[in-house]
Amino acid sequence: MRAVGVVAKARLDRAASHLAQIASWLEQRKLTPVFDPETAALATSAGTIAQFAVVDKDELPRHVDMIVVLGGDGTLLDTAGRIAKAGSDIPILGVNFGSLGFLTEVTLPEIFTSLESAVTGTAQTEERMMLHVTVHAGGRCLADRIVLNDVVVTQGALSRIIELSVLVDGESMMRVKADGLIIASPTGTTAYNLSAGGPIVHPQVDGLTITPIAPHTLTNRPVVVPGSSEIRIQPLIHQDQSEVFATFDGQALMPLKGDHIVAVRRAEKRLRLIRASSRGYFQVLREKLKWGEI
Repeated sequence: MRAVGVVAKARLDRAASHLAQIASWLEQRKLTPVFDPETAALATSAGTIAQFAVVDKDELPRHVDMIVVLGGDGTLLDTAGRIAKAGSDIPILGVNFGSLGFLTEVTLPEIFTSLESAVTGTAQTEERMMLHVTVHAGGRCLADRIVLNDVVVTQGALSRIIELSVLVDGESMMRVKADGLIIASPTGTTAYNLSAGGPIVHPQVDGLTITPIAPHTLTNRPVVVPGSSEIRIQPLIHQDQSEVFATFDGQALMPLKGDHIVAVRRAEKRLRLIRASSRGYFQVLREKLKWGEI
């Protein structure tokens, strides 16, 4: 390992004072800290005088061997998408600046212990399934993205219930009237999927979860399908229904028309996530979901 990327949540002033400490810690171990422009500006705002190597966020994964994310799960999701877009397989170490996160589970007191294990190669690293989503219409590809958590097809702010056609591996699964539909990876089942009443799926399970959002018919229930499946969603837009959107990890919003087909399948690349050695997956669930201890 020669270079480590450092990405902080935008305008996270509480992280500013930690950036110089992390950079100094890395340099003492003959590792080059590399910041994105916003993170470098945040460090400078804290009165840090040191000169940092600065690389654009989209290019950062090509210049480093690991990325440390300071913020919350949303910042990590954004970074994961950029790593996938760059065709890289470098790991992410997520440091949470709020309550314990499902993805950014390293706490502030654990930063340097976790960094030490990461740079020496002794850290526990998990590979997480990612989703490859494309949007097609009339033989043209309108969007091509890789996401970690979920793909959501949903109504606009002023729309009525929407109707969607859902196929799994070419076989009709259902036509559902609902506020929307969530396609989640195992990692994403603890995000929007959980709020919509979907199941929690362990991140090592090879499956995709299909969860209707507030379905009109209560017999439309969440379904887990094999990870090898391809799921296709097409909005059935009527005259009184004008707004349907697709969102990708909550990071982008794309309007859909009646001839648009959203296809979701397991991505070839997986995300490498560095875990905190002090707690396991079920401990994170207990702490986040307030489950009673045994």
